[in-house]
Formats: sequence, structure tokens, C-alpha cells
Amino acid sequence: MIGRAGIGVDNVDLSAASKRGIIVMNTPFGNSITTAEHAIALMMAVARQIPAANASTQAGKWEKSAFMGVELTGKTLGVIGAGNIGSIVCDRAQGLHMKVVAFDPFLSDERAAKLGVEKIELDELLARADFITLHVPLTDKTRMILNKDALARTRKGVRIINCARGGLVDEAALAEAIRSGHVAGAGFDVFEVEPATASPLFGLANVVCTPHLGASTTEAQENVALQVAEQMSDYLLTGAVANAINMPAISAEEAPMLTPWVNLATHLGAFVGQMTDEPVTAVNILYNGAVAGMNTAALNAAALAGLMRATNPEVNMVSAPVMAKERGIAISTTTQEKTGVFDAFLKITVVTPTRERSIAGTVYSDGKPRFIQIKGITIDAEIGAHMLYTTNADVPGIIGTLGHTMGENGVNIANFTLGRSARGKDAIALLYLDEQPPEAVLEKLRATGLFRQVRPLRFDVI
Repeated sequence: MIGRAGIGVDNVDLSAASKRGIIVMNTPFGNSITTAEHAIALMMAVARQIPAANASTQAGKWEKSAFMGVELTGKTLGVIGAGNIGSIVCDRAQGLHMKVVAFDPFLSDERAAKLGVEKIELDELLARADFITLHVPLTDKTRMILNKDALARTRKGVRIINCARGGLVDEAALAEAIRSGHVAGAGFDVFEVEPATASPLFGLANVVCTPHLGASTTEAQENVALQVAEQMSDYLLTGAVANAINMPAISAEEAPMLTPWVNLATHLGAFVGQMTDEPVTAVNILYNGAVAGMNTAALNAAALAGLMRATNPEVNMVSAPVMAKERGIAISTTTQEKTGVFDAFLKITVVTPTRERSIAGTVYSDGKPRFIQIKGITIDAEIGAHMLYTTNADVPGIIGTLGHTMGENGVNIANFTLGRSARGKDAIALLYLDEQPPEAVLEKLRATGLFRQVRPLRFDVI
């Protein structure tokens, strides 16, 4: 698990970490105020040309007329991204008596009203804003959101602030717009390439640059350290996963209820994984009843981990989805309301080039997972560390053969469960053993000619 204060997620190889099953957590709230304040500080510095005025004054000059600024009061601030940090900027800007407009596809009308901002589209924001500040993550949709064309649509004399992520603004295009006089200034704390030893923005008049100082306050470092410690403590004590970049989140509240279902999903995946010798092309996971409303993303990851552990013992809930994608396995999920006698169950169907194999299970009130259907045959089987699975025609002598062969070879049967599709048709058996049966014993069972399949199974039973 990676969860250190002071190290940005951008500095972590997420792909490598995920393949190794390492959870990567960030701390999105620990430096929110600090980053928002830095954006406001840069806005003020650009509005009043403070860095240039400071350098001039300390050089022994007295150039009052050279540094004509603008007031923030009454100006329109366009906020791109009104999430955690952006909403704080909105609040601070309103305290400065600015009019705040915001563009954020995820901002609801109710939330906008609560923030006291006007929710508008991006083109309108570009046309109206005197200052523009960005507070969005860097994604395929936000990359270069302020490119050459977007900058051309901004209001003449606009000032641009970026304390979010490098790559949101086309720095070369912005530099050109500043030199042309269309953009009056900019304040940047983040850059396309960091460390930023060179940038098209460097050396331009009324451009204020800082070296990614958004989180660089004593308070922020303490908050981040506390938050990551709490997140790691919650994970170790309760299994909760908060603010993970490469794994579905599991809250501390849902962890106790979800854990038995995670175990079940893992065991179901492990069963089909150990039964499948061919490459898997597709996996469908059906959620029925109450489990359909749970954290299915986490359960999907658990099922895939169980499935792939048969060939890679080191795989876990973090690395399994990555491995499945690399292998071209199509993953699908289905949810449905309660059907049948169980309040909830989940069913995994694995597709290979020649066949489909499915198994279903549920969690009883005692918190223990159980298999309830294999090959379409109803069964009620607890899950043990060492098990033996057999399939055969429903004929007399199967139980006797299993018992005699195991006893003759010193393998103790702790329990067993039987099921059949119909009298004289397909039948299955699950034996709970005290230890893994030797291969020689399995060969003796196969040699009887009574069994279509004889498979030893192992499960990590908690």
C-alpha cells in the first residue's frame, strides 16, 4: 500500500503498482484550503503585479506608474471545476465581492445555489470572466481545456490562474495570447512538464510562476499526514479503502457487511478458476437481490482475483482487473431484483473457447459464504480449505467408492455434500478434507471409471 504524505499521485507509476497489487491512496482533502488560498493569492498577485513591483522596488527603483493594477471587487471570476477545492475558491472569491460563475458538468443546480454561484457552460464562462481559475483533474476530457481556440474565445484582458494540473492549459498558446495583449496576465503553480526548468510562460510580463506550492504549508502537510494515517489505519483495522486511485472504494461503514460477500466472490472465482484449464474469454457476474445494491465494483475485483489466483497466486483485488484487461477478458455485470428463496446471491459465469461454467453462492446469517448452485445443480455447501469436487452419473456406489478410497489411503473426510439434476442424471459431490489429497489417490478414483471429473480444490478460508 502506498499512502504517503507529500508525494503526489502523478509521481507514482499506477500501472506498475496495480500489477503488483499495491493500493495507491491519495489525500484529496488535506490540502484543499491551502491550494484554494494559493489560487486566490496568485490572482491577487497578478491583479496588482506584486512580484514585478517587489523586484523593481528592491532594485532601488520607484516605478509607481509602471504597475497599474485592477481591483477584484465587482469582477467576474470563472471557476472551471467547482468540486472540493473549486468550491472553496468560490467562497473566498465571494468574500472579495466578486461575481462567481462556474462550469462543472457534475455541478447540480441545488449545489450551485448553495455555493451562491451561477452555473453556466464553458463557452459562456470564457466570454464573461475577467479572471479564470481551473480546479479540475487532468483527464482526456480536460486536457488542454484552455487551448488556442478556447483562449481566443475569452474576454480581452482576462487573467488565467492554474493551481490544479499542468496540461490543462496550452502554455505556448497562452504565451502567444499574453504577448498579443489579449490575455492580461497569468498565475501558474503547475506546468505541462515538471520540474519546470523552462516554459513558454517564463519571462513574460505579468506572469507569476511558483514551483507547485499548492500544498506547501505547515497546516496542509499536517492534515495530509493525518488523513493518510487514518486511511491506512481504517484499511488495516476494518478493510475500508478510502480515496484509492486504483481500487474501488470501500467505506468503513460498509466494510463489515461487504466483507463476507467479498469472501464469497473470491471463493466463487477461485472455484471456476481451478476448474478451468482453457483461456478465459469472458466473465459475467450476476447480482441478485440485496447484493445488487452493494459495492459491486469491489465484488467484481474480488471475483476476478479469485479466478486468476489459480494461475497467479500473487494476484489480488488491485491487480486482478488490470490483468483481466491485459488478457482481453470481457467483464460484464448483471443486477436483478430478488428471485428464488435467497434474499441475495451472486453467480459467476466464465466463458472459454469451448464452454461456459457457472457457480452461484450466498452468505447466510452466520456470515459464512456457501455454494448454492454448481452446473445448474442446487447444492448447499460450506467452503473448506481442502475440498474435492467430483461429477458423475447418478448411480449407486458413488458415496461408498469415495469413502472407501479416501479411508484406504488415510485421507479423512470431515464432511460432504451431494447434489443432482434429477434421478439417474448428472450428480456432483463436494468433500471437505482435512488435508490436500495426494495425486495417487485422485488417480485411483479416476481409474474406477465412475467419475467424469475429479478435482482437488483449495480455498483461503478465513
